[in-house]
Amino acid sequence: MTTDRVVHPIEQESFRRLRSRLDTSHFAPLTRAVVERVIHSAADLEYATDLVCDERTLEAAHRALHAGAPVVVDVEMVAAGITRRETVCRLKEAVAGPELTRSAHAIRLAYEQVGPGAVWVIGCAPTALEELLVLNAEPALVIGLPVGFVGAAESKAALRESGLPAVSNVSEKGGSAVAAAALNALLYTPLTSTTSTPLTKENA
Repeated sequence: MTTDRVVHPIEQESFRRLRSRLDTSHFAPLTRAVVERVIHSAADLEYATDLVCDERTLEAAHRALHAGAPVVVDVEMVAAGITRRETVCRLKEAVAGPELTRSAHAIRLAYEQVGPGAVWVIGCAPTALEELLVLNAEPALVIGLPVGFVGAAESKAALRESGLPAVSNVSEKGGSAVAAAALNALLYTPLTSTTSTPLTKENA
């Protein structure tokens, strides 16, 4: 549960300029919130066509998130961008092995801690996303936006093919800031919002 959020005038102006350059009115409310906040975080309008998400999936994840579903992140940089919810990050305790990266081990440790029904936010390591896909994690949502030239696009394609509830993007770009932004879009949108409620500056 979150309290009403006060939007800084600079942020309001940033979203006004974004909307003056890109028409997002055709998106469903939660999809629009995610797309706009990701674009805002990266100043990259191409995310409007690069992101892959589904409104019904977002609605279910939105309910789970506001009902208190745990939030797991792959790195502390993602956690730093999420200010309205405590997160789980086990990277400090993780250890790399012969066939397991430290990021992948951190995902294993986090799943042992939170179990099924969590929201997973992966914005750095493709191997973290790959590891999540082999676990029977039963996530409420996977925000899979790792970045890089090796494995990033492939891991996100695998996420989409898995059928898990997800937000991803097609290209190699991504990163901690955009992953946190996608999660924040759901946190900042009040639970009372419905698919017929237009997005406003107050819940942008």
